Amino acid sequence: MPDSARARALVLERPHHLVTRDIPLPVVGDDDALVRVEACGLCGTDHEQYTGELAGGFAFVPGHETIGIIETIGPRAAQRWRVAAGDRVAVEVFQSCRDCKPCVDGEYRRCERHGLADMYGFISIDRAPGLWGGYSEYQYLAPDSMVLPVPAALDPVVATAFNPLGAGIRWGATIPGTGPGDVVAVLGPGIRGLCVAAAAKDAGAEFVMMTGLGARDADRLALASQFGADLVVDVAIDDPVAALRDATGGLADVVVDVTAKAPAAFAQAIELARPASTVVVAGTRGWDTGAPGFIPDMVVLKELRIVGALGVDAAAYRAALDVLASGRYPFADLPRRCVGLDDAGDLLATMAGERDGVPPVHGVVVP
Repeated sequence: MPDSARARALVLERPHHLVTRDIPLPVVGDDDALVRVEACGLCGTDHEQYTGELAGGFAFVPGHETIGIIETIGPRAAQRWRVAAGDRVAVEVFQSCRDCKPCVDGEYRRCERHGLADMYGFISIDRAPGLWGGYSEYQYLAPDSMVLPVPAALDPVVATAFNPLGAGIRWGATIPGTGPGDVVAVLGPGIRGLCVAAAAKDAGAEFVMMTGLGARDADRLALASQFGADLVVDVAIDDPVAALRDATGGLADVVVDVTAKAPAAFAQAIELARPASTVVVAGTRGWDTGAPGFIPDMVVLKELRIVGALGVDAAAYRAALDVLASGRYPFADLPRRCVGLDDAGDLLATMAGERDGVPPVHGVVVP
């Protein structure tokens, strides 16, 4: 712990305005902890917060994909989380009271005490101790935190993929019940799309197709075969429905849409689904957009099961960490950009499309 007992952190005071602050470190009691942040992954939520598309109306320390070392921990917290000072951990974005019905049922994203309002990386700086996100040298872990031990041999930067890979496992395998012989279509070749493809293959899918759009997605589609995809389709050039029929003789048993700001993708997802199949919708369109080309009657005629997916759960995170440690997919070799706190704003702007060039597949802040 630094002699000054303060942590250098980035605070998003308002859209596009990240500032560095020195924030006092809290005194850790019996039931909480402090983690020294080694790396924090970035996702769409981060750059939407940065641009103001996802605005909380308050200043906060962003970052919700934290990997770090337990610096200090209270005895009750150590017993509850089964970790000790010096252990490397992954921090779950949501908190859980462990007592309310949603938490008991495993749906702790809907915790009656915390819910979505207490997600790490999106809590007001004015709530003590202020260190509620991973864009900081240290992050505070409240008593209702959920942490997962990280295999010691796993590089902390690579380990930040526990969040997108956990999402891929939940969205691409658990929710739709993907199994042996299934044909799976994945819309969107970002890191979560690549993770969905890998998860579907691990679940036994016989064939996985991945779609992308234009030059921005070309390099990502080129990576897809390394993550389980059997076919990639640039929808700016080819019809994905025709391509899937040509390759498999039919349509998909499971469709997972992880596209962002792509309103027409939802209609493609419905077209790609065979009758009585499952469509998982995990990507967001934006509040003011519709779904061009979507014919609601197709949901009825095909008797589709359409499931929205928000976030991950601890079981998927544990499975993700095991997959990362196994090395059977090349997560260590993903095109990524790692930056310190001083360059985080530029990386966020690049990922938001506000800079020239193609954003990295994986962005990581290393305080």
